[in-house]
Amino acid sequence: MSGMPTRHQRLPASGPEREVLRQKGQFWTPAWVAEAMVTYALSAGADHIFDPAVGAGAFLVAAKSVATRQNRRINLLGTELDSAVLNQALAAGLSQADIAGIEIRDFVLNSPLRHYSAIVANPPYIRHHRLDEETKQSLKQLSKSLLGKALDGRAGYHVYFLIRALERLEPGGHLSFILPADTCEGIFANALWKWVMDSYRLDAVVTFADSATPFPGVDTNAVVFMISASPPDNLFTWCRCLEPMGVGFREWVERGCPPEPTAQLHCVRREISEAFRTGLSRAPQEEHHGPLLGDFCKTLRGIASGANEFFFLTSQQIMELGLPLEYFIRAVGRTRDIDGKELALDRLEELDREGRPTYLLSLDDKPTEQLPASLQSYLERGRELNLHARSLIAQRKPWYKMEKRSVPPFFFAYLGRRDARFIRNNAEAVPLTGFLCVYPRNGQEEDQIWRLLNHEDTITNLARVAKSYGSGAIKVEPRALERVPLSERALQYSGLSARYLDRFAPFLF
Repeated sequence: MSGMPTRHQRLPASGPEREVLRQKGQFWTPAWVAEAMVTYALSAGADHIFDPAVGAGAFLVAAKSVATRQNRRINLLGTELDSAVLNQALAAGLSQADIAGIEIRDFVLNSPLRHYSAIVANPPYIRHHRLDEETKQSLKQLSKSLLGKALDGRAGYHVYFLIRALERLEPGGHLSFILPADTCEGIFANALWKWVMDSYRLDAVVTFADSATPFPGVDTNAVVFMISASPPDNLFTWCRCLEPMGVGFREWVERGCPPEPTAQLHCVRREISEAFRTGLSRAPQEEHHGPLLGDFCKTLRGIASGANEFFFLTSQQIMELGLPLEYFIRAVGRTRDIDGKELALDRLEELDREGRPTYLLSLDDKPTEQLPASLQSYLERGRELNLHARSLIAQRKPWYKMEKRSVPPFFFAYLGRRDARFIRNNAEAVPLTGFLCVYPRNGQEEDQIWRLLNHEDTITNLARVAKSYGSGAIKVEPRALERVPLSERALQYSGLSARYLDRFAPFLF
C-alpha cells in the first residue's frame, strides 16, 4: 500500500475514515511525480519494474505509460498487503494481466527472495507509535542484520521499506522512493544514511516547495530519493521543485537529472559529506563553527504524564473529586492555550474557567497509605483503569510518581500549525510535552536570553536543525534546539556578545 496521497485522492479531514488512512498509510502518488520516478528506475535498462507497495497502482500505471513512450516491454511486479485496494488499481487502468505479477504479502517482513533491477515506491507512512511491539522487535532485528545496528525505535515503517528495497536491489539497479522528510531528519537518520551512502550511490534528491507539494492537505513534506546499486560517489544532484511540473519533472530525469536550474527546479551539485551533516531534506548550508544556543541555554522536553486525562485536571474536577489542592502544580498542556509570546497567571485562570486543565497531579514516591484517603481512592481508580500498565507509566516506581521539572523561565512551542515560538513563562507553570523547557545557563540574565531567543536570526535558524512538516510547520527536538546557530547580530542585540567575544570572535557571522 502506498504512503502519501495524490492531488486527486479525496482526503477525509478527520473521523474514522481519516484514522483508517493513518493506520494503513494509504495515500497515492500523483502521475507527474510517479512518471519521473519510474523513468529513473527504468533508466538502467531493466526489463521489469517492482513496486513493493502497489496500492492503487500509480507507479505501475506510470510504468506502462513510460514503456509505451520508450517503445519497450516491461514486466509489472509488486507486493501489496491489502488485496482489496487492488480494485482501485484495476479502476486506475491496470488489467488483470497487469496485476498478475503482484503478490499479496508483507514486503518488509515477508519479502520475496528474488532481487530486482528497477524498484519504485511510495511506501506506507506508518509512524512508530502505530506499530505493535512484536512488529517493532522484528524491524529491530531486520535493521540489525542489514545495517549492523538496530535503528532507534522511532523510525516509522516506511524507513524499513527503504532498507529492505535497497537490500533487494540488483547490482547496477535503480531505486526511486518518495518518503517523508523525517526519513532524513529523525533521530535514526544518521545511522540510516551512513549505511546508504557507504553502500550505494545517491544520484539525486528532490524536495518540494509548499506550492509544489504532491500531497496538499497532508502534514508531511515529501522527498524523492534516486539511488543506484553502484559504487558511492561524493557528489549528487539536489533539487527543490518550485511548482507542479507536469511532464517537466519526467523530462528532467530523462536528461540525466542535470544540476542546472530551471524555472521550475532549483538544482545544485552537493557533496555527500555536507548533505550528511546538514540533512538531505534541507538546502545546502555552510558548516557553522560559532556559538550555538546550547552555549547559553539548556533545554528539556516538557513533562510526559502518560495519562493526561487522569493526572491533568481542572479546579472543578479536583473539587468534585475531593482531592487536596496542595498535591497539584500549575501546568499548561497545549500550545494553542497560550496566546502570543507570554504566559501570565491570568491566562491560566481564564483557561481553568473555560474548562481547560491547568493542574497537574505531581506526586513523589510516597507510599499510598501515607496519602490522604481521597487520593488513595483516586489512585485505586487509576489502577482499575489499568493506567499502571501503560508503557510510559509502567517505568515509574511507583507508577503514580510524576516527572519533575524546575519551573522554566521560557517555553518553546516546537510543533504545530502556528509558528514555532518562544514563550516567556510569567505564570510559574510547568509545561507538558507540547513544549520544551528552556533554562539559561551560567546565571545568564533572563532579559538578555529573552532578546536572544526572539531575534529574527535565531527564529530563522530554527529551520537549520528542525524536522519539517507540511505547510511550513517544524518540530525541534531538545538537543536540536541547543544546536541552533547564533548570529553576531543576535548576540549583540541581546547584550551577550561582549562576554563571549574572545571565545567566538573567529567564527561570528
